[in-house]
Amino acid sequence: MEDTALTKFAVPAVIFLVAFLSYSSQYLFYNIEPGPLDYREKVIFNILVACIWVSYARACTTHPGRVPTNWQPDDVEQEMSASAADKAISRQRYCRKCDAVKPPRSHHCRICKRCIPKMDHHCPWTINCVSHFTLPHFIRFLWYAVSAMSYLGCFLYSRALVIWENRHLPSYLGPSLPQLILLFILIIVNTLTLFLVSVTFLRTVWGLGCNITTIESWEIERHSKLLRRARALGGYLDGPDGIRIRIVRHEFPYDIGIWSNIVQGMGTANIIAWFWPFAPTPRTSGLKFETNGFEDPGTSWPPPDPDRMPRLERPIDPQDTFVHDHAGLSPEEEVMAFKQRQQADFHRRAEHYGVKRRKPFHERFEHENGAPLEHDYFTDDEDDAANSGEEGWQDSGGNRLKDYGVDEEIEFYDEDNVPIAELLRRRGEGRAG
Repeated sequence: MEDTALTKFAVPAVIFLVAFLSYSSQYLFYNIEPGPLDYREKVIFNILVACIWVSYARACTTHPGRVPTNWQPDDVEQEMSASAADKAISRQRYCRKCDAVKPPRSHHCRICKRCIPKMDHHCPWTINCVSHFTLPHFIRFLWYAVSAMSYLGCFLYSRALVIWENRHLPSYLGPSLPQLILLFILIIVNTLTLFLVSVTFLRTVWGLGCNITTIESWEIERHSKLLRRARALGGYLDGPDGIRIRIVRHEFPYDIGIWSNIVQGMGTANIIAWFWPFAPTPRTSGLKFETNGFEDPGTSWPPPDPDRMPRLERPIDPQDTFVHDHAGLSPEEEVMAFKQRQQADFHRRAEHYGVKRRKPFHERFEHENGAPLEHDYFTDDEDDAANSGEEGWQDSGGNRLKDYGVDEEIEFYDEDNVPIAELLRRRGEGRAG
């Protein structure tokens, strides 16, 4: 979803489509059998159309939210021992572009240029992010669009059926050629649009009932893929600098039951408000969410992904031998030691050297001897843009993170979490306050 000329015409295109289907059809019905809509049909249909206009306007104009400046999670503000603090640090993600701690379920939108709370995706047709705050308006827009087009479809097909039944009558007793063409176009456009919008609506309602965003469904599928890879490789996958990381199944933490999921997503337990176009935007912060408790407290989502741990190129210091000496350490200890080193100088190295992209999994493991490649990152003489790395992984629908509006370089390589110096500074400010 590039922010190109397409986005400039997206909203006008939707407005034109709604107006064309809604009003040209009613004009046509005055001139073909069985005649115009009766009073009841006309009232119901135009109320549905009015609800489309209101819901779409709110989906386009409602602010998708932002992460407050200097936001920090509750566990950073609490007094805790050094070991507990280190555990809290390891659980937090960090946005390098916003230079801030990233709340759970938030993502950095490459179009909005900021982290969006509970981001589902950036919708090109509303030119807005579908997020914690805009999801109810987006769902209402889809619901009324599907309802209105289904209702319109009944009117269109009933009139097409009359024309078919009268096909043996003289042509001058039936509709004119322009009227036939308009009816044909309305049927085709309404049917195709109804199919596409219905698929989007059903997918969105499924996500609402499961409390899973579109991006999180990508993450769930990615995690399943890593589990299958690890199962074939002894339960471990290779991370940066030769570290082996154990991959275990993580349950999705935010599915808290269908009713609670819907209430959280729609922002209210009032069923009538779910369908009311003027219902208020959710008032909760969108920065903290209830979990189902299937995993240990503090377990972060998404689960660890070795390919999402960036290797930041830097000069090799001969004295820095501990980078390559892992003797005597368990795999878990290696990961912890590596992450501590990486976090400590993250900003300094990132500023000067940038992120190194890892080669796709199949390029690293599909070769003659079956052993991992020694150099599994793109080299300086390779074009990273042309040679998309493992961040280009696609789900079963053929989508990668950037297809949902996400800034891939920030979101895919976010496993470094919060730099230690940053969280120590934040904890110090909390204690001083």
